[in-house]
Amino acid sequence: MTCPDPASSPASPSHASPIISASPETSAASRIRVAAVYIGGLLGPFGGGVVSPMLVGIGTSLHSSTSTAAASLTAYFVPFAVVQLVSGTLGERWGRRRTVQAAYLVYALAAVACALAPTMPVFLALRGVLGVANAFTSPLLLAGLSDLVAPGGLSRSVGVFASCQAAGQSFAPLIGGVAAEVSWRWAFVVVAGVGAILALAPPPGEPRPGSAAPSYRPLLSTRMALLAFVGLLSYVGGSALPFLVSLFGEQRLGLSPGRSGLTLLGFGVAGLLLGTLWGTVCERYGPRLAGAAGAVATAVWVAAVGFSGSGWTLAACWTAAGASVSLLTVAIQNMAVRAVPGNRGGALSAISAFRFSGAALGPVIWLPVYAVAPWLAFTASGASMLLAVPALALMRDRARPGATPATAE
Repeated sequence: MTCPDPASSPASPSHASPIISASPETSAASRIRVAAVYIGGLLGPFGGGVVSPMLVGIGTSLHSSTSTAAASLTAYFVPFAVVQLVSGTLGERWGRRRTVQAAYLVYALAAVACALAPTMPVFLALRGVLGVANAFTSPLLLAGLSDLVAPGGLSRSVGVFASCQAAGQSFAPLIGGVAAEVSWRWAFVVVAGVGAILALAPPPGEPRPGSAAPSYRPLLSTRMALLAFVGLLSYVGGSALPFLVSLFGEQRLGLSPGRSGLTLLGFGVAGLLLGTLWGTVCERYGPRLAGAAGAVATAVWVAAVGFSGSGWTLAACWTAAGASVSLLTVAIQNMAVRAVPGNRGGALSAISAFRFSGAALGPVIWLPVYAVAPWLAFTASGASMLLAVPALALMRDRARPGATPATAE
């Protein structure tokens, strides 16, 4: 579950980061901070999804039903999505460094409290605290990455960050399942330890009070609205569909729950393996074109899932969909990190809020369609991804510092 480091060089002096210089010690410190950003990108989705295989054990231990324990997923992701509407801008105002550091410490304490939770209501409340804390880490980590790497390597570094997020999403159920064999509480102890260690290496970024404070106003632009729409679609038509794929595999193809889980794993693994490559693609062809290609390919592969006649075909189509949607995700994050230079954290958190809102809307939209005809649900959800193409086309090109015409946004 180690995420690759693209060996990005330290940022140029124009980024004015206190950790960037030519000295070996400072260069080593910069690499440590970059690695901490990548691991932090992994921790968020890992902490959210690690409970998935533990639900029966959590329910039994806390004298509640499995369905009530399943609410721990909602308790984490709803505040995570909602708070991100404001967390990035607040973090930029308070300072990325101390905001992320405080959020990690809150995350670690809440994780320890989850491990010690005596009742289900207490456990669910603490899961909400974890979601809020993560809302103040993920977008600010990615914003801080732009001050830690050279401009020419930013797209590749964003790809690595996306790979790490995919790793957290993919391996959380597997590692959670192993922990559940002993005790689900130990998983939270481990998560707490990782959060406490990451607090020692926060990303750069000092407070920006008064007139220097970033504003919400630049976030209310046509470009940001289009980007938020594309982010929403990336989940509604792609990343939010594992539940539908699992239903199809078990009900239509007769797969066991274990084999169904392995089928789902390919989606995230594809993103893990290809994130760095997709960053290079975005750098070479521009994120708008790369994102459009990812959206079209995702539409094709998601629709193909509904016509799968075997478990192997289903796994192949869903893995290909994961590869395609990861290209779109890397493109979205590349555009978001550059969309509002004066408030990177605010732009990233706002876009992330819409992406995860798509995760909540997916079941509501597609389950009724699936009840009519499974193939129709997958075809319609895939087709929805095509709406991202005109949205991306409507975004005005914007040259990046040091970019060539071929790589302009």
